[in-house]
Amino acid sequence: MADILAENLSGKAVMGSDGTELGMLYNITMNHKTGALSDLLVTPDEEAFTVDTGSLDRDDDGRFRIPVSHVKAVKDYIVVQR
Repeated sequence: MADILAENLSGKAVMGSDGTELGMLYNITMNHKTGALSDLLVTPDEEAFTVDTGSLDRDDDGRFRIPVSHVKAVKDYIVVQR
């Protein structure tokens, strides 16, 4: 995947590979020792609560935690494997 500036990801919509709109990118976590990116934190779309999100972990604020390794594409949306 080509390099993408973080400023271009802020507020980008996140969609599952099955076409489900999950919400908007809130932030990205990283390992402070290695600098490796860890998880996308996604503020859920209200409609995402009506679909099966059982396989998605959540943080203490209810945001989805999606491993960076699940990112499949970044264009108009961030597409993640579901």
